[in-house]
Amino acid sequence: MFPTLILPGLNGSPEGHWQRHWARDGADALVVEQEDWSCPVLGDWQAELDRALSQVEGAFLVAHSLGCLLAASYANRAAAHKIRGALLVAPCSLAVTLRLHPCMIGFSEEPLQRLSFPSLVVGSLNDPYMGLPDLERHVRSWGSELITIGFAGHINIASGFGHWAEGYRIFERLVHSAGQPRSLSQRGLRATTAGAQTSL
Repeated sequence: MFPTLILPGLNGSPEGHWQRHWARDGADALVVEQEDWSCPVLGDWQAELDRALSQVEGAFLVAHSLGCLLAASYANRAAAHKIRGALLVAPCSLAVTLRLHPCMIGFSEEPLQRLSFPSLVVGSLNDPYMGLPDLERHVRSWGSELITIGFAGHINIASGFGHWAEGYRIFERLVHSAGQPRSLSQRGLRATTAGAQTSL
């Protein structure tokens, strides 16, 4: 099993966020920390992820919000061959993020190239950072699979996502699809996502 690199979004993932729980729960999981979480520059964030990837043979990415756009920016990047798969949770629209959080985000434009690694997007039907039509457009562009989990906001602390056990089962689906051994039961995944899954 390859290690898991966790990519938070704008302002990082505070204590209590599901990404921080995952980093503590997994012996092979770590958060890729950034020097500037509040006014990010894509090149700086890529440099930190490049550094983390250089230390492993391969890794899975678990990204949230703006972290999803960081992961998507690796479509044709040299280090992409080390990414075994990416779980992209509640990706955000750059335009919406800038409107809700006015600051200088140096991410240029949204990455929409087809990804060279397996990817599974987890979306919400009422995410204030990206509407469903825009989410589906990103999923098609990236060549990802999509799971929607109902009216879940931005899938963060504010919308009630702390430990998020369901997320582990969804992540395991990605790992399995990438040909890695499974370590958790799939029973919960089938129960919790039945009727909520959309694949594009």
